[in-house]
Amino acid sequence: MVRFFKKMSKKAGLPPGTLVGEVEKDTAPVKITVIDYDEKSYEERTAQASTDCRPLRDKPTVTWVNVDGVHQVDVLTDLGECFGLHPLVLEDIANTDQRPKTEDFGDYLFVVLKILDYDRDTGDLSTGQISLVLGPNYVLSFQEREGGVFDAVRDRIRNSKGRIRKLQSDYLAYALVDAVVDNYFVTLEQIGEEVGSLEEDLIEDPKPETLQSIHEMKREMIILRKSVWPLREVVNGFERRGPPLVRESTRVFLKDVYDHTIQVIDAVETYRDVLSGMLDLYLSTVSNRMNEVMKVLTIIATIFIPLTFVAGIYGMNFQFMPELGWHWSYPLLWLVMVIVALSMVAFFRRKKWL
Repeated sequence: MVRFFKKMSKKAGLPPGTLVGEVEKDTAPVKITVIDYDEKSYEERTAQASTDCRPLRDKPTVTWVNVDGVHQVDVLTDLGECFGLHPLVLEDIANTDQRPKTEDFGDYLFVVLKILDYDRDTGDLSTGQISLVLGPNYVLSFQEREGGVFDAVRDRIRNSKGRIRKLQSDYLAYALVDAVVDNYFVTLEQIGEEVGSLEEDLIEDPKPETLQSIHEMKREMIILRKSVWPLREVVNGFERRGPPLVRESTRVFLKDVYDHTIQVIDAVETYRDVLSGMLDLYLSTVSNRMNEVMKVLTIIATIFIPLTFVAGIYGMNFQFMPELGWHWSYPLLWLVMVIVALSMVAFFRRKKWL
């Protein structure tokens, strides 16, 4: 949590719209990929500079400009000037701790999403920000780092699969949002397997390491919930935007994405409830185990109370104790103590305390 506020503190005192690049976070060069297409033509290339995208804004074809890396302020500034983006939009793109949201700026729509990456080896859940700008005939996408979440969309455009080459930029934006939401299902499936494995360990042999794993998973669920819950608002804001940016033909697909977001949210809440139940189960199991140990120790102590009493009487060394002079007093005393002990054990079994 501290690192989040540390990132936010960099903006303290600066005017709104000021871009602060996180150079220390990523020093790799920014990669700009341009895909320009319509139903009959297709062109893909890597732009050498952000200014190379300027001629594409007014073309009748659909243009998709993907930027991997948001730490270079000059690149964002040039693209903002090229496509007429508001300074606050550029600020939100550069500062990658934004909450998922949709903002309508009239001639374009700005969308912020969170991409998730779960490392099963370390159990770490990392998040990244994806920003989308939907214009009349273009889509701009900005990623913190290069990733493969949009590879399936690129493949559909290259090979003209489905209807993506036949429709406009709003359908492309929908396809990108849908790819991000589908990635949530992959992450949730991986987390679900970890939760199942953790539950088996909890039932078989709960250890302190199990409790630590449960707390780590609950912390991951907080991050996941923070990224997933605003998705409904994002899709709703996307769907409410009318023509010409979002056409009626695309609304049906947006409703499908909305259904997927509800499924994702339900899955996240289910895992949170399961983990909370696992935490309660762990505490109950440890408490029951402690109670069992205490019960055994109590029974042992109870059995030895009368034996200690008898041994204490005959260990007082008074001078006039006639039993001490008897020939069979020692074995008789042992017999009495054994009978007392066995009788108490039989009584405890009859009461089902053993």
